[in-house]
Formats: sequence, structure tokens, C-alpha cells
Amino acid sequence: MIHKEGINIIVIFSIALIIINFLIYYYFSTSSIAFKIFLILSIVFILLILNFFRNPERIPEINDNNILAPADGKIVVIKETEEPEYFKDKRLQISIFMSAYDVHINWVPVSGHIKYFKYHPGDHIVAWHPKSSTKNERTTVVIKKEDNTEILVRQIAGILARRIVCYAKENKDVKQGSQLGFIKFGSRVDIFLPIGTKVNVTIDQKVKGNKTVIATFR
Repeated sequence: MIHKEGINIIVIFSIALIIINFLIYYYFSTSSIAFKIFLILSIVFILLILNFFRNPERIPEINDNNILAPADGKIVVIKETEEPEYFKDKRLQISIFMSAYDVHINWVPVSGHIKYFKYHPGDHIVAWHPKSSTKNERTTVVIKKEDNTEILVRQIAGILARRIVCYAKENKDVKQGSQLGFIKFGSRVDIFLPIGTKVNVTIDQKVKGNKTVIATFR
């Protein structure tokens, strides 16, 4: 299944490649090396785009005590740090880096009420760089659980990512496992949790969005 965020891109690229291949065929014929090479490259490119915008069906195990991974990728940060935008105090940060080969959907890690949402324009330095969390284009979403516990999820654009899509709306309720958004072409997701939250992952561990329990509320 293809994610809705990729349909327009796939259609545009497909039409463009069909036109270019037709022109090459018209001027050089099917027997030319140029036509054969470009046709093969066109097919490979479309397959890569289809793979990037795949939308796997993942049914999460709903548990109010668990924090699900908000994205596919590799754990690159686990540390206590100051969160300067919303909490303005120390929090437990867990960061997931998504390569171009990972699913780029972002999921809601816990059920609750969207207390805060903000989009920040910014730079596009490599997503694994520590400063990307505060310098890059990003969105910040704060979810407040029924017990008043708040967590912050931050979508961060990378060096290739040029568009962040976020479905969160302030003052709306969200359910654990629903789609939070999509980041196109390489990116990172940070999640800030209360100090003392039990971490269930390690640095460099690969996690699966909406499936891996990255942390547990004590």
C-alpha cells in the first residue's frame, strides 16, 4: 500500500519519465543503448520511490503504560538533557534516525490530548547532528495523558528532507498508534519523556514504529 503523501510525487515522476522515455525512443529507437539504459534507470527510480512511500499496516498493542516508537529507524540518542522550547527543564531524550530505506510514517506514541503544537522553519543539516534538534526545520507536538503526564515529540527534517507533514492539531485528542505525520526523504524524530521513565532500548538498536516499546512509565 502506498501512503497518501506520496501519490502526487509518484504520479508526477511517472509522467515525466514516461515522456522522457518516449522522446528517447522516438529519436533513438528501442535498439539504442541510451534508451535501454534510461528505461532501466527509470524503472529502478520508480521502484525506490514506491518503496520510500510504502504504508505498511501495523496494528499496535495498546497499553497506556508503554511508549511506542514514533518511527522506524536506529536509536542515536538516549540522554537526560534540557528541553528549551516547552518544558524548559530536564527531560529524558530518545532520538530515532530514519534512513532513506526506513518507513517514513510517524506514529502517536501515547494516547492523550494535544496540549501544544508548533512548526519551526529552519536549516537542513544532517539529521544525526546534535544541533539538528534546535536548528533544522521541525515540528513540536506535546501530548498530555489522562494522568497529566506530558511527553514531547519532535519531527526533524534532515539534509535531504524538505517537507514535514504533521497531522496534529492543538486541543485535539489522539490515540496511541494513529498516524502523527510523515517526513519526506531522510529525517529524525526526538521524544522527550519525564526523568525516571524506564528505557527499553539501547544506542544503535533498530526499532519499528508503532511496534517497539521504547520506554515504559514507572
